[in-house]
Amino acid sequence: MTTLTLKKSMRPDFLSDLFPLFNAANPDTLTRLLSAATELTYPADRTVLMEDSWGNAIYLIVAGWVKVRHDSGGEYLTLAVLGKGDFFGEMAILDESPRSTDVVALSPVKLLSIPAQHFIDTLFQDHHLHHRMLQLMVQRLRHTNSHFQLRHKPAAVKLAHALTALAETYGENKDTMPEIFNLAIGDLATVADIPKDDAVKIMEKLREKDWIATSQDGQILQLKGFHHLTQLAQK
Repeated sequence: MTTLTLKKSMRPDFLSDLFPLFNAANPDTLTRLLSAATELTYPADRTVLMEDSWGNAIYLIVAGWVKVRHDSGGEYLTLAVLGKGDFFGEMAILDESPRSTDVVALSPVKLLSIPAQHFIDTLFQDHHLHHRMLQLMVQRLRHTNSHFQLRHKPAAVKLAHALTALAETYGENKDTMPEIFNLAIGDLATVADIPKDDAVKIMEKLREKDWIATSQDGQILQLKGFHHLTQLAQK
C-alpha cells in the first residue's frame, strides 16, 4: 500500500463529479471532506481492508476494481464487486457491528479514505448529503432484492444480468461498447449466483456469438453484444 497526502489541486467538484454520493452536497461539505481525506493506492490482489478494520473510515474508489468477500470456513465467497465512483465501509461506521468480510483489490486501485468520525459529523451537518446517503442505501437494498428475484432464473439469464449490471454501474465507453474489468470466472460465477462450470460454458458461448471479447492484456472484458445481453438478462 502507498499512502499519499491528498493533492492540494484536487477540487471539491472532483468528488461531486466522480461520486454520485456527493452530487447534492454543498461545496463547503466537499471541502471539509477533502481536507480530512487520505489517498491510498494498492496493487492488484492486495487486501485493501481487513475484516478487523471495518468502522475506521469510509473508502471512496477513485480508480480500479475491488471485491468484497466473506470467509466461509476457509473458502472465500465474493459478495460484491465494486468499481470507480462507488464506496464501501459506510455500514460499519453507522452500525459499529463486527464484520466477517474483507476487501481485495482486483486491479491496481486508488482510494480516498475519510476517517469515520469526520464523515459522520459531516453527514449530519449537511442534510443533502444525509438524504443522498439514505437514497443510495435504499438503492443497494433494491439491488439485493432484484438479485434475490433472479434465484430461479436460468444460469445464462443470471450471468447476463450480472454482466449488464456491472456495465451499467461501472462500465467505461458506455455509448459505444461497454467495457468492464475481466473478472476471474470464479468471482463472476459467485456474483451471478451460478455454478462455476456453468459460468465457463456460458462465457464460451457468448464469445462464440461475439457478444463478448477480452482485451489483449486480458484485463478488460468488452461487451460487444450489450444489447443482446440486456435482452437475455430480461427474460
